[in-house]
Amino acid sequence: MGLQCGIVGLPNVGKSTLFNALTSAGALAANYPFATKDPNIGVITVPDDRLKVLADLAKPQKVIPTTVDIVDIAGLIKGASQGEGLGNQFLANIREVDAIIHVVRAFDNDNVVHVDGSVDPVRDKEIVDTELILKDIETMEKRLDRARKQAKSGDKETLLELELGDQLKKHLESGKTARSFADDDQKAAYVKACQILTGKPVLYVCNVDEQSIHSGNKHTERFIEAIKDEAAQVLLISAGIEAEITELPEEEREIFFKEMGLDEPGTYKITRAAYKLLKLITYFTVGEKEVRAWTIQEGFKAPQAAGVIHSDFEKGFIRAEVIRYNDFTQLKSESACRSAGKLSTEGKEYIVKDGDIMHFLFNV
Repeated sequence: MGLQCGIVGLPNVGKSTLFNALTSAGALAANYPFATKDPNIGVITVPDDRLKVLADLAKPQKVIPTTVDIVDIAGLIKGASQGEGLGNQFLANIREVDAIIHVVRAFDNDNVVHVDGSVDPVRDKEIVDTELILKDIETMEKRLDRARKQAKSGDKETLLELELGDQLKKHLESGKTARSFADDDQKAAYVKACQILTGKPVLYVCNVDEQSIHSGNKHTERFIEAIKDEAAQVLLISAGIEAEITELPEEEREIFFKEMGLDEPGTYKITRAAYKLLKLITYFTVGEKEVRAWTIQEGFKAPQAAGVIHSDFEKGFIRAEVIRYNDFTQLKSESACRSAGKLSTEGKEYIVKDGDIMHFLFNV
């Protein structure tokens, strides 16, 4: 799909440690700002229990999960919008991703320096938001200058863009993100067209100490209260614990996180949340050679879903045979689903649903 989530935050909040835990890609994690100077890109598999269930039924030669791209972006500091620190690079990197995983530090540790001298996740979030908003205002000023020149012709679309653009710029100047401006379909479409930084969907990750992973602490309580109007998800994760889990042999990992009182690694929660944040869903192909999960955008029609496998599938699409996941797992096989009338034949307008098991027929 080529869709990416970018991990952002101030220096030394645990971004690279979390990235390492998610991807095992070995990004440099060090106790000083700008340990990550270039964006590291990792491909992470999306945990999906349905894949194992299907594999147990079909007994294929191989099983292939779906994935999400994660980008670890250099830490931002005050003045980034004016080029301070690695500001210009940070802003360019974040502009290229489709959604944001914003990591804030919510643990006290005198051995890990904080770029601003104290632990305050609310302040840290506001620093990042302010720098992104300032850059977005600059972007909107340039966009509005172009629109004003074009509006002299009286074109209705350009006049509408001027109206929406002025509203959005004032919204940004009041210190609010573009996400909170997009409260209807028209505004949401405009924000997306502008490709501005604060219009991207966001997931907040509070990096906490071992004692706070279950119920949080004073820092997470303040943070959750501060973002309550954003309708954004907040996860409590201990990046240090997650890094320890990835260093263990596979057979010891489940024992470790269960001893910590966790039902699964926090990285699994982040991965699934990132997948949802990007508005992605999964369909499956099931056969003797392989059982595979395929990533598509929510709302894709059957030919588009086929095109993810191969462009020829989309070009020559005839129809799709579809079985719902629950029907397949209940009846145990494609032939049983066919006999029970649980296999449907769908055309070009069929909107693929999460969990669909699909077989495509096409002309070469």
